[in-house]
Amino acid sequence: MGGKNKQRTKGNVRPSSSGRAAELLARDGAGVPGFVGFGASTSGDPGYVPAIHGAEEIDNLVDADFRLVLRKLSKRDSVTKLKAVQEFGTMCHERDSDTVKGVLPYWPRIYCKISMDHDRRVREATHQAFEQLILKVRRNLAPYLKSIMGHWLIAQCDTYSPAASAANVAFQAAFPLNKQPEALSFCKDEILTVLQDNLLKETADTLSDPQTVPVEEREAKYVRLLTSSLLALKRLLTHLPHQERESLRERLGQLIAPGKFWKYSKHKTPQVRGAYFEVLASLCEHVPELAQGEASRVCVAVLLSIDDTDPVVLPPLWEAVLHVLSSITDCWSHVNAQKGVLPKLWVLLKEGGKGLATALHPNLLPFISKLPDEVTQPAFNFYSTFFTSLVLGLSSERALSSPSESAAIICATMECLRFCMLQNSGEDEEQKCIQNMLITDQLLPLVGRALGSSHLQAGPLFFQVVDMLGSWEKRAVARGAGAKVPPSPHTDLFCRLLADFWEELGRLCILHVDQEEAEQGALEGIATLLWIMQNPESAAWRQTTRKKKRELKICFSDLDGKEEKDEELQREPQNKTTFQSDDCSPLRTRHLGELVKQLAKLNMVHVRERSSARHLHFLSLLLRSFSSQEVFRVLLTPQECEGDLGLGDEALSKNMAVRFLLLKVVTWLKQDGRSDTDFVVEMVFSVLRCCGSGDEKMLILNHLTYMDLKWGILLEIIQKACAEPAYMDLCQGWVKGSVLGEKLVSLAAELCEMGLRGTPTSSAPKHAHSWALISLSLSQQHNNETLIGKEYVEKIIDRLHATLSEAKGMSDAGNMEPLVSFISDVAANFFSAVRGCLLLASAEDLLFTVFQLCAQDQTVTRLSDAVLHKLRNAFFAGVHALVSFLKSEVKEAKFFLYVAVWVKNQLINSPLAAEILYALQWCAEMECAPPMVAEYHKMLQDWDLATKIHTQWPDGSTFPRFPLNSVVLNVLLQGVTSCLAILHCCLKEDTPVAEEVLSAVIATIMEWRNSKEEWFLFSSHLGNVSVGELMLSVEMMRFFCWLLSHSSAVLQGAQWDLLLCSMLAWLETASDNLPVFWNPWVQLFVCVNCELIVRLSEFFMAPPSDVVGTLPAELCTEWQEFFVEGIHSLLLPLLVRIPGQYPDDPLFPVPVLRSVGKALMYIPVQQLTNNKLPARFVAGQKSNLPAALQTLLNTLSPLLLFRARPLQLAAYHVLNKVMTGLPECDGESDSSRAEEDDGEEPSLSPPAALMTILTATEELLENILGGVPVGEFAVVQPLSVEHCCILGYLLSWKLLLTFFKASPSHLRVQYSSHLKKSRSLHKLLLYLFRLMPENPTLHCQGAEAPSKETKTFFTETLSPSFCNTDAVQWEVPHLACSVYYCTLKDLPAMVRLWWNSQEKRVSSAVDRFTSRYVSSVLSSQEIASVQSSTHSFENMTVKARCASREVIATYSVDDVFIELVIQLPQNYPLGCITVESGRRVGVAMQQWRNWMLQLSTYLTHQNGSIMEGLALWKNNVDKRFEGVEDCMICFSVIHGSNYSLPKKACHTCKKKFHSACLYKWFTSSNKSTCPLCRETFF
Repeated sequence: MGGKNKQRTKGNVRPSSSGRAAELLARDGAGVPGFVGFGASTSGDPGYVPAIHGAEEIDNLVDADFRLVLRKLSKRDSVTKLKAVQEFGTMCHERDSDTVKGVLPYWPRIYCKISMDHDRRVREATHQAFEQLILKVRRNLAPYLKSIMGHWLIAQCDTYSPAASAANVAFQAAFPLNKQPEALSFCKDEILTVLQDNLLKETADTLSDPQTVPVEEREAKYVRLLTSSLLALKRLLTHLPHQERESLRERLGQLIAPGKFWKYSKHKTPQVRGAYFEVLASLCEHVPELAQGEASRVCVAVLLSIDDTDPVVLPPLWEAVLHVLSSITDCWSHVNAQKGVLPKLWVLLKEGGKGLATALHPNLLPFISKLPDEVTQPAFNFYSTFFTSLVLGLSSERALSSPSESAAIICATMECLRFCMLQNSGEDEEQKCIQNMLITDQLLPLVGRALGSSHLQAGPLFFQVVDMLGSWEKRAVARGAGAKVPPSPHTDLFCRLLADFWEELGRLCILHVDQEEAEQGALEGIATLLWIMQNPESAAWRQTTRKKKRELKICFSDLDGKEEKDEELQREPQNKTTFQSDDCSPLRTRHLGELVKQLAKLNMVHVRERSSARHLHFLSLLLRSFSSQEVFRVLLTPQECEGDLGLGDEALSKNMAVRFLLLKVVTWLKQDGRSDTDFVVEMVFSVLRCCGSGDEKMLILNHLTYMDLKWGILLEIIQKACAEPAYMDLCQGWVKGSVLGEKLVSLAAELCEMGLRGTPTSSAPKHAHSWALISLSLSQQHNNETLIGKEYVEKIIDRLHATLSEAKGMSDAGNMEPLVSFISDVAANFFSAVRGCLLLASAEDLLFTVFQLCAQDQTVTRLSDAVLHKLRNAFFAGVHALVSFLKSEVKEAKFFLYVAVWVKNQLINSPLAAEILYALQWCAEMECAPPMVAEYHKMLQDWDLATKIHTQWPDGSTFPRFPLNSVVLNVLLQGVTSCLAILHCCLKEDTPVAEEVLSAVIATIMEWRNSKEEWFLFSSHLGNVSVGELMLSVEMMRFFCWLLSHSSAVLQGAQWDLLLCSMLAWLETASDNLPVFWNPWVQLFVCVNCELIVRLSEFFMAPPSDVVGTLPAELCTEWQEFFVEGIHSLLLPLLVRIPGQYPDDPLFPVPVLRSVGKALMYIPVQQLTNNKLPARFVAGQKSNLPAALQTLLNTLSPLLLFRARPLQLAAYHVLNKVMTGLPECDGESDSSRAEEDDGEEPSLSPPAALMTILTATEELLENILGGVPVGEFAVVQPLSVEHCCILGYLLSWKLLLTFFKASPSHLRVQYSSHLKKSRSLHKLLLYLFRLMPENPTLHCQGAEAPSKETKTFFTETLSPSFCNTDAVQWEVPHLACSVYYCTLKDLPAMVRLWWNSQEKRVSSAVDRFTSRYVSSVLSSQEIASVQSSTHSFENMTVKARCASREVIATYSVDDVFIELVIQLPQNYPLGCITVESGRRVGVAMQQWRNWMLQLSTYLTHQNGSIMEGLALWKNNVDKRFEGVEDCMICFSVIHGSNYSLPKKACHTCKKKFHSACLYKWFTSSNKSTCPLCRETFF
């Protein structure tokens, strides 16, 4: 249109201008909101962002930074839009209001587009940014409200909750709550226009471009827009004032008139259907006239969809159903209820709501209450079908498995039943039939069904029945005398209903009770129902606590105008077992009492005649709830109601409950064959509740105590009293009384006598529970006091102590084990349970006796390990109790004095006295003794053992004291092993020693080598030698270790030969004895041998300066050429063989692995490269490594995952030595592959053995860490299976990063490509941010001065150590931080790529953590490496500035001078490095920009340091000056990834391109033409 050389239309004197056209369209009011380039604002402002500054006057209002961000918002890429929106929000928050106001003309079009974006993160971020914009511009947003309000309201109904919440927050920031309806009213027409377009005009293909957007994404966006638009329409109707809704009636009619609107009721997506029914409900509620006008379509859409059971649709559908029934008077004239609605409802109810009873059934009562007579006629059939379907729903699978579903069905059934009963409370024949049907055919069968079903008994049915009875009783009570309420015409009706109910209920209960094999569950159900009827207030409370929340509460109003609300019954009953209730109506009390007596009498017949245990249990439950004289009377025959009971109290003898106890209950308790007496004992407490005073209760229980009952009966009575406070109140006098106390004392004495005689208590049935009764009486407390009288507790403890002391001194104590075991259990319970138990002197004596039995040798006590374990538990419990009260209650703890004296006497009389005296001497010889030794020395001196043992020396001489000199040494060495151990202890404590002593020891060892070679165990089978022989070699090795560290100058030529040859011979012996490494003494032998190897390796690596001149001439050479190879040729195979010998053995030699691993840390790399391990290769494994190196990797890599931390560390340290040399092997093959480059991005796998380990471990880590969100710290239990797995994974990555760092740049690119394809690094980073602590501060710096810089896991280097076992709990977090640090340092581009691809929450957490803890460390190190770099560039100098984090590169050649400033970001290396322009001379602007872009590209996308990036860039510029042309695709001489030169030339234009660039060009364009001349590229 605007071409310069085209013919203009006649009369058109001005060139065409799209800007002028936009202005004319806006002025004429023809602006179309959705068009790109045209604004939706009526203010005349353009709706586009001009590309050139100063194009028009208004464009000057837009800040340059805002202009750039707004352009980014139009990009298609979701990540770009997300970051642009976040940047926009930040800028709105930070910039001044005038600057932000300049954006307002362009914001509506952009907002309307991105608020509907497919990416939910973009939508959420859009409204968060919008909130910042609103807070900054405030009232200035008003002119643009109409153009955005429609989309803003839709956004508040977004299906993604965080996005909807953000839109709501922005709306509240713009308008206070009272102003929101006014704002919606202001924009109501524009909102309806947007909603009408979305609902009636838009399709999936019009919303999104079918050419570029996939079908699934288009459909998802369309469905989301439909759902949000429907919900927005409901929101508009709800919030608009009434008069505004009236003004919109015509527009709303136009919206709902088209047939497309009504088709949404059958939409395939549940969310759309749910939102649609919400709109219809809102229409019926807020615009009923409009709904009445469309009644035919509304009723069909809603009522015929009543069987839609999708969880999303059902709640709004039934809301719409209820609104339709309420708002549309003739709704049933538009649908056929008998054919189209009710059959669907019956099927739905029979299936229990298809798992949605909690949402469906609360709506049933309002539903049937709105049904007109023409729908429910005939009423009998309707209600019969309705309730039958409801009850059948209880048999559905979901109702049987879900208590909440079952409860919802039951509540709905009972509510509807009560309603129907009220609706049909007349006296005509049909209503009487309905009343009878509801009770006889529906209610009572349901109750009967519940009696046989445990899950229905646990539901609310019984509570609902009681609630219904209460309602009927209040309506029937007017007939009673003195009623305050005047009689109602329905009073007789409810009296008749109650009579019928109780009569039918009685028949039902009798039917279940009067059976020989009555069901236990049914009997318990009857008892439960009767108890709830007796205690309606408690029942109501239990019901409300069972179901805290109900969606729909129903209140039935009294026919006389009075209401009784369930909410009043909210108070919690007291915890009591007195089951008399004062809140039962007299009517119910009469009916209930008759029924209970009838059932009790019938039940007693079965107990008396058939001895039915089930009926006896049922009787116990009845008496627990109804313990009255009348009930007990019917349980006795007339003869049993008279006669003397022998109580000495005539009044008490006339108590029917007492007579029942003594004549019936006692008989049942004495029956020998009865195993379960729990419910019979329960009757005892039922009887006690019918007694008056406490004296009567005490008299009855004392009478029972004197009877010949089993001890288990008394035990059960006391146990029930302890478990139930109300029971304890009934029998407290008896428990504290003398009768029970003396009975227990005599029982304890009897048990002790039987035990001393060796008679087991199990042989006497009467004593089956005797010890348990004694233990309970002693250990149980009530109100912080002993359960029984304190004096009886002391008598029992005295008896136990005397018995235990007597058993301790008996020669056949082995036969006393049962007695000792019982007393131990009783004592343990007493000490641990009774507060202040050791205030009793007898308890302290008992504890001391227990201690003596624990302390004595088992050869003396002849007690088994099990009994000894029980004694120790009792002792520990007693000591704990004693120490707990030592400062307060216990004034004089004699126990510790007794123990001290006893131990002292045992030591004096022990054969260990001589050893103790030697210990006293050695402690005295130590000048710098450790604190523990010093304390031990002081204790020995305080005891004055030397003086007291003086009389025991055979010759009467005094205690010998000897100095550590050569004279004493000769005496010591006569004891060989023990004396060497003594010598080592003295040397270890830095005892001054003369060289002549050391020389004498070495000479003695050499003499043993010549004359007693068998002592050295060379080539011996260590499994057959004694511990003493092993320890001799161990002590010799320890002595040599000390010599190497403290006095190596003593060693001469022959002595060096002895040391080195013995060391190697011992190692060969250890290697040959692998099968006996389970032996701890053999493990000690191997560990000390490896320690000697470590000391030798350290010595020869850096010999002490004072010793170097005195060493034999050839010693160092022999060590390097012979001994080192001999040592490690044995150690390396030994490391591999150990896990094979002990794969899953509990005796796995972990200490040996730790020592072998420490020794292997000194293995030369050359020996690893030429190792002699058995060849191990993997089929299909691609490798360029030599056979020996590949075998080493295949052998040791699997050990990284072995569940033994020392083995993992050993494998890591060995492999780490060869990692830096492995890239050389790939480098040789890479040169050959370069010639065959086909253009595809090259990819090369790092060592296959390590990649296999990573692949195998990733799945395990996903199982371990999958449930932990990224950014949260997962605590790993030290040394667990998970710890070993994660440790192996991180160590493998440490090795891989070491390998990567040692690789040249061109190989590094190929390795990176492989990691990118395998997504290994992606998974690693996700795992690291679950393993790194939120605060990676070094845990051991708490005591340091606060002025010191804080140390973190990133500032302190980590080298996995064998020795530092204290820090194992921090090993994985520290190692994870170390791996993350190395990854950022060596793979910055890949980490940056991963970070940019993460969702907002993850990327924010990564950015925050990295910026705070890592970036400063990495930046400082990078700058420092530039400063300290010794690499010199020709024609280029590099300088660094630490303070500003800048690197300045100056390039000069001939007349060209270039200066570039490289700036590191705050979140380096996540953020991109910026390259800024410095001075330049002799370079064209375009070339200057290209070079800056190239350097920025190299620094951003290459995985290396700044110096490496500068070197690459300089090489590129050098090639340019040498005449090599740029690749015309990437405009660079050197390729940014593989560092190749342009080699592929076009035959037509002769231009050269990089192979990789051409490959990408061909694959992305789907053409094989030259990028320049467009000719076919051959």
